[in-house]
Amino acid sequence: MLPPIAILGAGSMGGAILHGLVESGQASDIVVTNRTATKAAVLAGLSGVRSVALERSPDGNTDAAASADIVLVGVKPALVPDLLREIAPALRPGTAVVSIAAGVTIATFESILPDGMPVLRSMPNTPALVGKAVTGLSAGTFADVDTVRVVRALFETVGTVIEVPEEQIDALSTISGSGPAYVFLLIEEFTKAAVGKGFPLVAARTMAEQTFIGGAALLQASGEDPAELRRRVTSPKGTTERAIAVLQDAHLDDVFARATDAALARARELAEGR
Repeated sequence: MLPPIAILGAGSMGGAILHGLVESGQASDIVVTNRTATKAAVLAGLSGVRSVALERSPDGNTDAAASADIVLVGVKPALVPDLLREIAPALRPGTAVVSIAAGVTIATFESILPDGMPVLRSMPNTPALVGKAVTGLSAGTFADVDTVRVVRALFETVGTVIEVPEEQIDALSTISGSGPAYVFLLIEEFTKAAVGKGFPLVAARTMAEQTFIGGAALLQASGEDPAELRRRVTSPKGTTERAIAVLQDAHLDDVFARATDAALARARELAEGR
């Protein structure tokens, strides 16, 4: 079982991790905070979770941080420094403070928190909600092997963890962080193509959705390289070969490179406060 956990700011990402943790059954002592009673009420019924509304309990963040061995900081990036200053006096020595706030560096955390406090920076994605996340994890100056192991175990309850140097976190975010949106966009367009062929919307969406889900499942189960699986489906002079030729003529490699480059540039702007 995981040690006591506090999630300060259980919004979209924090909430996804929370639901994944609850579903995993590996965490039985979780405190989450949100600004409003309305948001807190949504999470109040989850097993093993104490949901705190800051509008009713102004000391909720410090109380939660004081009771936890792992503190996930999930507030908006601009609010992180003030939150860290608020909870710093309440943290017990050795408590792991983990950022899930995009663009906020480990150096920012370490400059505000007490000296020697273990800090980690993470970049999970929203499939944490169904236990299929990819989380990038970077250790700070004072995060030892045991601390990294426990925090890694936390994120492994909601998916796969990739440990990377902090300088690669932003690049990772352009692939796995934003990646679910790319997949959803492809399914949208695939669905439109099916509708254009005369299929009703429900059937079109089912075909598109289940083809992506099935293809990903086959890739995972087979352990094969995706290029090899593509070749097996692409019979010489067949219909798939003709379709693949059109897609390759669209220079998808360049499109994806430019898309992820644009995301990386924006990540760096956010880190600079722009």
